[in-house]
Amino acid sequence: MIDQHATSDVPRDHWPRVLVVGATGYVGGRLLPLLEQRHVQLRCLARRPEYLRPHVAATTELIAADVLDANSLAPALAGVDTAFYLVHSMGAGRAFEEQDRHAAENFARAAREAGVRRIIYLGGLGDESVELSPHLRSRHEVGRILRSAGCQVVEFRASIVLGSGSLSFELVRALVERLPIMVCPKWVAVRAQPIAVEDALAYLLAALDWSATESRVFEIGGPDQMTYGEIMQEYARQRGLRRFLIPVPVLTPRLSSLWLGLVTPVYARVGRALLESVRHPTVVQDDAALRVFAIRPRGVAEAIARALVNEDHDFAQTRWSDALSASRGLRSWGGVRFGNRIVDSRTITVPVGAEQAFAPVRRIGGTTGWYYANWLWTLRGWLDLLVGGIGRRRGRRDPQHLQVGDTLDWWRVEQYEPNRLLRLAAEMKLPGRAWLEFEVTPDPAGAVIRQTAIFDPIGLGGQCYWYAIYPLHALIFRGMLRRIAAQA
Repeated sequence: MIDQHATSDVPRDHWPRVLVVGATGYVGGRLLPLLEQRHVQLRCLARRPEYLRPHVAATTELIAADVLDANSLAPALAGVDTAFYLVHSMGAGRAFEEQDRHAAENFARAAREAGVRRIIYLGGLGDESVELSPHLRSRHEVGRILRSAGCQVVEFRASIVLGSGSLSFELVRALVERLPIMVCPKWVAVRAQPIAVEDALAYLLAALDWSATESRVFEIGGPDQMTYGEIMQEYARQRGLRRFLIPVPVLTPRLSSLWLGLVTPVYARVGRALLESVRHPTVVQDDAALRVFAIRPRGVAEAIARALVNEDHDFAQTRWSDALSASRGLRSWGGVRFGNRIVDSRTITVPVGAEQAFAPVRRIGGTTGWYYANWLWTLRGWLDLLVGGIGRRRGRRDPQHLQVGDTLDWWRVEQYEPNRLLRLAAEMKLPGRAWLEFEVTPDPAGAVIRQTAIFDPIGLGGQCYWYAIYPLHALIFRGMLRRIAAQA
């Protein structure tokens, strides 16, 4: 047990060391700031720690390691008292079961050798008396492998996690916002027991302070047992939308995943694994978690309401480019949809340091211009004026220096970190909300400049606007990034 009252009276270097594995994921990313408020020495394991550094406190230790590389784990686990294991490879396609198994075996072996006292693991809810989907089967298998390490394992099994940005919430949101009439396969009628992300995090933190020493599996969920269809109808009710669900028996998980890939932000391969996991009910059968922990989870209606309220706040605190950087390798994303949000991102590497790479980004706009096709930017400004917008007439306050809140032509500086990040919020007339972001990160070859355009369309008209001008946007943004690299 980590006694917060006891540790508050001892020097920091005597606080227990806690490791988070999977800090770049959805749950792990939300867990980090909560752990940073506690009296623990926090350490994070990441393949690319440099991408995680901007999002953690200065006191949080980052170690480069990979659970798929057994030789890299010993330094990360040295001196660790408790480890949160939040790794999942569902996005790896058909190989995700093998990858999860290999990663768990490596971690269990390294934890045993390092003398880790407790592992806290978030898995999936499912009745083991029936044939589970590969996704849920893998989640349970990982729990068993971790228990083989010989240290205490506290495993929480959850069904649907509802929160702004969560996979399940984004799926529901995209379907309801885009489709007034939904042809629904059988999985939409399968019952689940959703839990708000805040309550899932509360359970994880409670396990940190739990005084017991035996390994346990806890099933966690909110008070409501609902189908995906009922969750979608509740979302529609809160958004003031009328939606009609027409059940059909013919859509297989494969066909459903391809359909989801067209209308939601879920990749087809992830969607298929997700849909196969909802073939059977995922409801709590053992309420031991309610008896052991003083947590009373909120219902679905409140979880959705909180997700909707928090959405803009969470986006203001979170950069989509950080999530992209956390993926394997630096890839380019064109017109990728996150719910109703569309993200277009690309990178270029320059053989100079981060400060020099960021210099042309810092000078963008105003008299400097936009580095490529300035006449098109000027034309866009005139068109904006014609429809009552602000055009480009505002320029910029200073040709060399920026600060948050500055106007920059028809943009406003929303976030600025010298030599690292510039995010601009559009104030032009648009059928939606738009941002343009530049991020510079160190690289062995020099520095990587990532340019990301983000658009939240309003309705079908907003989506048509984006895709109608996307070829022109792609031409301008690619040219701009090349010229910025040349300037650097």
